[in-house]
Amino acid sequence: PPAAAPPWLADLNPEQLAAARHGPGPLLVLAGAGTGKTATLAARVAALVLGGVDPHRLLLLSFSRRAAAEMAQRAGRRLHQALGLRATQAPPVLPWAGTFHAIGARLLRAYAAQVGLPEQFSIIDQGDAQDLMALQRQALGLAASHARFPMAATCLAICSRTLNRQAPLAAVLADDFAWCTAWEAELKALFRAYAQAKAAQQLLDYDDLLLAWHQLLQDDALAAHVSARFDAVLVDEYQDTNRLQAAILQRLAPGGRGLTVVGDDAQSIYRFRAAEVGNILGFAEAFGAAHPDF
Repeated sequence: PPAAAPPWLADLNPEQLAAARHGPGPLLVLAGAGTGKTATLAARVAALVLGGVDPHRLLLLSFSRRAAAEMAQRAGRRLHQALGLRATQAPPVLPWAGTFHAIGARLLRAYAAQVGLPEQFSIIDQGDAQDLMALQRQALGLAASHARFPMAATCLAICSRTLNRQAPLAAVLADDFAWCTAWEAELKALFRAYAQAKAAQQLLDYDDLLLAWHQLLQDDALAAHVSARFDAVLVDEYQDTNRLQAAILQRLAPGGRGLTVVGDDAQSIYRFRAAEVGNILGFAEAFGAAHPDF
């Protein structure tokens, strides 16, 4: 029979406890809202650290800053309890906890030269990206077209959806922006101009962070070097990942080594960012055996 749970795991049910104690193979925690998915993830972090994993070699990923911060805080509290620290003692720091975009930016700073990026690249937010898209739209004369050409915000959304879905522009237009299908050629020209303007100014937008991270991992030697930084990769809210993020994970944790993902296949709140619920439904096929649902 399994060993009795220590006091710091006493609040977990049997399925959560099994997930927290899962071995090094790929693990899927699939459960509905309010069933303790993030608590289970935090307990798994603590179990890994108590099992000898260096907290600096744990990578914790989520989509939103809020979710990433919550994940890190709960893992820290669970670690504090597991290690039996006094109230005045801080738990070990988890320096590699953040959003996909933040972690991507950090890694790209370290590997910029290897992927052809300027070492001093700047990151622009959504507002600045929209302004830059508007400038290119104006420069190409698309703002003065007789028929209604999509506004800069819509153009940026189309561009983002295409990149994150890893799909041809024609397919994205047909599926999600049918009223823009007549502008496919103009949109392609606009997106090329937008990319050139970013490159000329050494700028990356949020989508570029994922694209460049993915590009970095296409080199087998670099992928092995980045993967070797981490003993375990844990992903919260996996149902909100898109195809590009799933492709990154496949290179980052080959064969699912040390990979844990948690999510709810019935809840995908980031569909507008090309979230692909098929990532969680196809996890077992992509990474091998996964833990039973709870």
